[in-house]
Amino acid sequence: MRFGIITILFTLASVQTPQAAESSAVVPSGHSHNDYQHDRPLWKAIDNHFISIEVDIHLVGEALLVGHDEEDLDETLTLQSLYLMPLRSYVKDHNGWVYSDKELLLLIDIKSSPDSTYRALRRQLVKYSDILTTYTGAHIEKRAVSVIISGNRPRQLMLEQATRYATYDGRLQDLNSKNPANFITLLSDDWEDHFVWRGKGAMPREDREKLTRITTDAHAAGYKVRFWNLPTSDRSRRKAVWDELLRLGVDLISVDDLEAYRDFLTNKPVDLKNQVSQDRLNHMDGRSRGGRRCGWVGSRERDGL
Repeated sequence: MRFGIITILFTLASVQTPQAAESSAVVPSGHSHNDYQHDRPLWKAIDNHFISIEVDIHLVGEALLVGHDEEDLDETLTLQSLYLMPLRSYVKDHNGWVYSDKELLLLIDIKSSPDSTYRALRRQLVKYSDILTTYTGAHIEKRAVSVIISGNRPRQLMLEQATRYATYDGRLQDLNSKNPANFITLLSDDWEDHFVWRGKGAMPREDREKLTRITTDAHAAGYKVRFWNLPTSDRSRRKAVWDELLRLGVDLISVDDLEAYRDFLTNKPVDLKNQVSQDRLNHMDGRSRGGRRCGWVGSRERDGL
């Protein structure tokens, strides 16, 4: 296996648990994009108190391997070894939670076949049900970790299950349809499919008004909002992008440089830092989500980043 050295580093990192995370310091807008690419998967996000973590998985045989592309996969780097097992241990050692009484969001992006991968994933999630939020009809049993299925999502298969250990990552087009209670808790979409602004200069009025309508309608329906493919690769522009998205109500900001985002928030006015706050965390509280009608068209179904 050509990733032997990387495997050793990941293995060492996985056993270096951080200090207990203070609930008051949680970053409720922090979404660790492609978390497994960090030098300390999982723990770097928890050290920085990010509320949300994203991990890509491929089904290879019976194993759920972590990585973006097939050529990146290593048979020793699995969802269970990098995330599920360490999280269970951490939760056990910290009074049943990762962040006091706040749920950690674990967004699992399926890169391989949706149905077969989800079935294998569900078999694993059942084994960790003691730490996972559970959904049965309109009832939610909240626990330390709430899983959201993204990427190649098996919508019908998930809808048919009486009990789930995950919710479905919707798209903006899902605002146009009625969805069962507790089936969708997050709407994610490609920024470039909906907006022309790339972080340079002022955000156009049309983009600002459109984003405001999206977040307003989504929050009224009980959904969080996230975008991928944000124009943040240019460091000179990313602070402007972060600032606008927070001000206009985007709940989760996809971030690669976790420390930079925490520094950015540290230097922001209190009103902005608190804008995406506890009330946003409560959008996954089990209330019925009855799909409001609005004018958003669907975009690509697969999260390609």
